[in-house]
Amino acid sequence: MKILAIETSCDDTGIAVLEVSGAHSAPRFKIFANLISSQTDLHATYGGVFPMMAKREHARNIVPLCVAGLKQSKLLKKAKTPLVINSKKLEILLEREPEMLEIFLKEIPKYEKPKLDRIAVTVGPGLEPTLWVGINFARALSLVWNIPVVPVNHMAGHILSVFTGGKKSFTIPTKSFPALSLLVSGGHTEIVLAKKIGAYTILGSTKDDAAGEAFDKVARMLGFPYPGGPAISAMADIARKASTKIFTLPRPMLRSDDYNFSFSGLKTAVLYTIRDHGKLSPDDVNDLCREFEDAAVEVLVHKTLRAVKEYKTTSVIVGGGVSANTHLRTELTKALKKENVAVLFPDKKLSTDNALMIAIAGYFEKANKNSRSLMKADGNLKL
Repeated sequence: MKILAIETSCDDTGIAVLEVSGAHSAPRFKIFANLISSQTDLHATYGGVFPMMAKREHARNIVPLCVAGLKQSKLLKKAKTPLVINSKKLEILLEREPEMLEIFLKEIPKYEKPKLDRIAVTVGPGLEPTLWVGINFARALSLVWNIPVVPVNHMAGHILSVFTGGKKSFTIPTKSFPALSLLVSGGHTEIVLAKKIGAYTILGSTKDDAAGEAFDKVARMLGFPYPGGPAISAMADIARKASTKIFTLPRPMLRSDDYNFSFSGLKTAVLYTIRDHGKLSPDDVNDLCREFEDAAVEVLVHKTLRAVKEYKTTSVIVGGGVSANTHLRTELTKALKKENVAVLFPDKKLSTDNALMIAIAGYFEKANKNSRSLMKADGNLKL
């Protein structure tokens, strides 16, 4: 089976092509292409993602990126005669994306129908304006090529992203499940019990800001560019090496009886510290970054460890952009090693949004002939 995957949940346009072979119970995956067109520099000027601006960029990028991905996969051949397309149906389908429609009609008819078995696309959670670009593009390709399309939950993709191991070919060991999953990104912080692939129960989630969102907001307070997580971690590392200890911040909900999180209070504590302390020296900034990162990571590790003990899982899967955080990786690995529990992190290149994880999750979705017409963007979609 060959799968084309599309990811547009936020500000990264992702296209991936994956081949799956072997039994459904023990599939082997081979990566043909995994391309990302990032808008980070565009949104950095504004300190965060502007949904309508991101939507416009997705509409401009998605067709050429898809063509590039299929060419890299050697699945796209020039047509001897232009492909016949029902342009009226396509115009109705892409009425919200006129710029994408124009590029689509210019590029797609040049090629023969590629040998694909399904198209997988992110339908949520995420920014609904950007999600719709990917969904409508998938529906358009499905209409023109008569290939089934399957909807994919973005967070399910993050759970499965850990199994690539940075390799071109990989499998998913059945012994990895049941597992506990800590999902930490700019929009989500969740602890999920994964009994098996596709069977997920959310044990706890953030009540306000997600961990990644808190990192970005604190970075903005300190004058760091978007995205701010890497800058905070770099400064925190300097403070740890210097063994300084200037500030103390709270650990919100650390001892609560549930698996929920709250990072808004921690963010506010940083704001008040900056206000009350006055002018911050470089050492002050470094130590404030260290204390903030320590506080956030301590809460994440503590709750994950408690859930592992309660649900007696032998492996932990960590996904989402914050999973690339070195301090989180170090502290969580150290804590779980004491419990003889394996921890799986994605390759750092796959910790952020990408279409490869959507392709993997898309393989496990059941194809439905009505999916094309029924799919819709859901910014708050749950696992």
